[in-house]
Amino acid sequence: METLAGGCHCGNLGLAVALTASAGDYVPRVCDCDFCCKHGASYVSDPDGRLEIKVRDPQLLGRYRQGSGAAEMLVCRNCGVLVGAVYREGDTLLGVANVRALDAGSTFAAAQPASPQRLGREEKVDRWKAIWFADVTIAAP
Repeated sequence: METLAGGCHCGNLGLAVALTASAGDYVPRVCDCDFCCKHGASYVSDPDGRLEIKVRDPQLLGRYRQGSGAAEMLVCRNCGVLVGAVYREGDTLLGVANVRALDAGSTFAAAQPASPQRLGREEKVDRWKAIWFADVTIAAP
């Protein structure tokens, strides 16, 4: 596995992404919703990989629901960086990482547009179950 690090600007939210292939084999998805466009977000995931989000101060972890309200966007309340998103269903936590919050973000293939707002909530969730990280941890003190 290839492991990449990253996080927000102030260091409150850290990312560790383990990919089953080299970063250049992944095509990040640029969501065209207003929220993601305003954050300049581009997402990568690997259903067989791993995503760990390390939180230094849990009070500074912002969780924002928008669109269908199914996923939580994870934003640092101190510096404003969007590090990724998660979706919880029962005991299952799925997630994606914002490529622009990864230190090696430029090593990925060219990003392609995605339009999840064209999908219904159930279609989105089915898509996330197929392509998002299935091994996700949010570690806080």
